[in-house]
Amino acid sequence: MRKGLLVYAAGSLGALVSSLALWLAGRYGLVQVLDVSLAPGLSAAWLYPRLVWGGLWGFLFLLPVFGSRWVWKALVLAWVPTLVQLFVIYPYTTGYGVAGLELGMLTPVVVYGIYVIWAQVTALTLRLA
Repeated sequence: MRKGLLVYAAGSLGALVSSLALWLAGRYGLVQVLDVSLAPGLSAAWLYPRLVWGGLWGFLFLLPVFGSRWVWKALVLAWVPTLVQLFVIYPYTTGYGVAGLELGMLTPVVVYGIYVIWAQVTALTLRLA
């Protein structure tokens, strides 16, 4: 039970940090420089689902992958939510097409970058806990 609560909390913290990073990247034009149309507004309705899903994705860190090499583990585990976002969420629920390419050709790179931030924060939190 303790491990489950810890990975959920760490995943939620990672989601908070990565969501704020995406919001800041949109606000200050970093994603627009990459010609990607991801510039969300910061609101509870936008942030809350990301915190919940980030916590649920945190359970991936219970998998015995790469042992104590938390940086590599985070880089590998970031691919799971990235692939779900690109090949399930974007085409079937948002209508942005496969890999979200209607948002821009570099959308997959941006999405993976955001999930790497999530995974690194989650892994670091678990490492420090």
